[in-house]
Amino acid sequence: MLETVELRKVFKGKTVVDDVSLFLDRGESVGLLGPNGAGKSTTISMIASLLRPTEGDVRLNGRSVLKHPQELRKVLGVVPQEIALYEELSAYENLKFFGLIYKLKGPALDSKIQETLELVGLRERQKELIKSYSGGMKRRINIAAALLHEPQIVIMDEPTVGIDPQSRNHILDMVRLLNREKGTTVLYTSHYMEEVEQLCNRMYIMDNGRIIASGTRKELQGILSGEDTLLVQLNAPSPELVRELQALESVRQVEETESGLKLIVSKQRSVLSAVVQAAERLQVQIVNIHIQTPSLEDVFLHLTGRTLRD
Repeated sequence: MLETVELRKVFKGKTVVDDVSLFLDRGESVGLLGPNGAGKSTTISMIASLLRPTEGDVRLNGRSVLKHPQELRKVLGVVPQEIALYEELSAYENLKFFGLIYKLKGPALDSKIQETLELVGLRERQKELIKSYSGGMKRRINIAAALLHEPQIVIMDEPTVGIDPQSRNHILDMVRLLNREKGTTVLYTSHYMEEVEQLCNRMYIMDNGRIIASGTRKELQGILSGEDTLLVQLNAPSPELVRELQALESVRQVEETESGLKLIVSKQRSVLSAVVQAAERLQVQIVNIHIQTPSLEDVFLHLTGRTLRD
């Protein structure tokens, strides 16, 4: 339905998006993951025809969006990372303004405003000024503005960043409803791995402007099929132990956690004894060791060297 073909964007001599090709089938929910600075927002801006690529193309049903942007704009809703609302207007007035831009009017416009307000759970607060809303409520109206014209495709760029748990849960439930019950195609970016795992059929992992992996959750976890994750709980932090474990051939990755260390290790070799011996030499007390199958977060760390929130 919607695809990018070798998208590239150069700003002031620096390549920020490099050879990005991805696709969304009709009715899919697809995640785009990457740490800060990975190029996600720039990619989204090019997909939405808001930013022209240096090279490459975006295609809707096989037709170039660069040549025919209005065809995409009619069926696309974009929820930007930043709040794009007028603080001195009420929620209703904001939605009426955006509805008029979509060429809705009269009873049809008012009906869509009420429908979207109901969807985001703020119909009873529609007459209040946006400046009186909490951050989570503003984000919900931000989403409502993108849904007024019943888009076939919705792009959501970090829609839950910095909001309260109630609004976050409401937004996640709403995305599920749009995708699973209404058949809306969704491209979703987030700093929260659990959100993408809950909402998305497939995922793309992006770093340094490039797509470095893609697939379903199971396919991505298969990247570390030959590894295990060791959760090592310590009585106190030990930078010396971290350095010693990083030097072990069978240890792929070491990450410091609140309670100790997370290690990605080869399944083919027994590293438990090496971990214990290193701790004993350095007189570091191990409280507990737990072995688990690598998570999607572990895959992300393995591929990028950073956690998703870095």
